[in-house]
Amino acid sequence: MIDLHYAPTPNGWKISIMLEELGLPYKVIPVDIRAGDQFKPEFLAISPNNRIPAIVDHAPADGGAPFSVFETGAILIYLADKTGTFLPQEMRARSRVIQWVMWQMAGLGPMMGQHGHFALYAAEKIPYAIQRYRDEVARLFHVLDMQLGRTGAYVAGDDYSIADIACFPWMMTHKAQGFTLDDFSNIKRWYATLRARPKLQAGLAIGKFVKEPFNEKTRHVMFGGQAKEMMGRQ
Repeated sequence: MIDLHYAPTPNGWKISIMLEELGLPYKVIPVDIRAGDQFKPEFLAISPNNRIPAIVDHAPADGGAPFSVFETGAILIYLADKTGTFLPQEMRARSRVIQWVMWQMAGLGPMMGQHGHFALYAAEKIPYAIQRYRDEVARLFHVLDMQLGRTGAYVAGDDYSIADIACFPWMMTHKAQGFTLDDFSNIKRWYATLRARPKLQAGLAIGKFVKEPFNEKTRHVMFGGQAKEMMGRQ
């Protein structure tokens, strides 16, 4: 059994999709990031960066004590290695998949996150910040579109892998962020292919945020206020 400490966000979806695709038994432990659950000591013990998701594997491959993993790229690689699935063993193919996972972790996710913050959530709309991140997201979309044109199939090559699982949930936010896939034909083809996968759909269906107003308390918790308070207490 794997414990999945989870909220239904693009990063959370990466791991719920992966677990559904693998068919591993898991238990969802909701983390209410709007209420500040990510700052509780029991969560920080397994995710010291106070970010969801994190997992605890109660049957690790070494047969030892339960093992916790945080950071989505690390979790995807851990689960792929545990099961021998969605990450090739051959050196070159494995490296290509990991390169694109790292690209998502370092580029696509953070840049879309920053654009989404300034364009959709920030109380003060700063044109320079919005345009800065919008331009970078568009550049990254172009990089991904070119790569998918080269492979003609999936992000890292002919086979579906953790690189696809890492990228897809963030691409799901494109409409909300004001992008259209009509400008990126290869991404559009890939996106439709993945969206049709039943197990991917099952992973996306795990948990839903209650549609509540984004109030000042929520902003304080999610956008750094509570983290600053914690640092002040240390």
